[in-house]
Amino acid sequence: MIQSRGLRFAYPGAEPLCFADVSVAQGGTLLLRGPSGSGKSTWLALASGLLTPTEGEVVVGGQSVGVLAAAARDAWRARHIGFLPQKLHLSEALSVTDNLGLVFFAAGLPVDKAAVARALQALDLAPLAARKPAQLSGGQAQRVALARALLLRPSVILADEPTASLDDAACAAAVDLLRGCASELNATLVIATHDARVVQALPQASVLAFDIAVPVAA
Repeated sequence: MIQSRGLRFAYPGAEPLCFADVSVAQGGTLLLRGPSGSGKSTWLALASGLLTPTEGEVVVGGQSVGVLAAAARDAWRARHIGFLPQKLHLSEALSVTDNLGLVFFAAGLPVDKAAVARALQALDLAPLAARKPAQLSGGQAQRVALARALLLRPSVILADEPTASLDDAACAAAVDLLRGCASELNATLVIATHDARVVQALPQASVLAFDIAVPVAA
């Protein structure tokens, strides 16, 4: 479940962004639509606690994100949010398996090797377990990042422009994979995109779509 009320955020020296109020039930899908630079990534950062609102609040799974202290917020994010960023941020020095293991470190948990193996198997990544990110194709690297995001079975999955650099077949596969994983976990799925193919792939009945941010006077 995600709810936001009166949400604003201002970058230094810029006019604040004002976001529409949002209410998405657990297991629902929210599509953030708008051109690059309209505030979609900022909204995702606010929902995941990477940024703190200038005004208003975001409530995720009953937790008001902005009230958490920094360390508590990091721990909460690691355990409850599966984040698929536009830049995948895989460690080039580590294997695929060890990149997934970092999830447990971030959450303050011992590495669950069995859970890592299951995630690799579920996303057809087991043959790539020992490879480094530089040895992966773009699609393979994205699946690794998705496996990382889903490893702790999050209640919310946030994906930032997941199809921006994909061809039509890979785009359809990526959307199907996100939707299928969210359904399996009963996770709330939020996809930020300006890709018309994503809009077409997700029926309007299950998507709340809107132009996410409007600059306003301070």
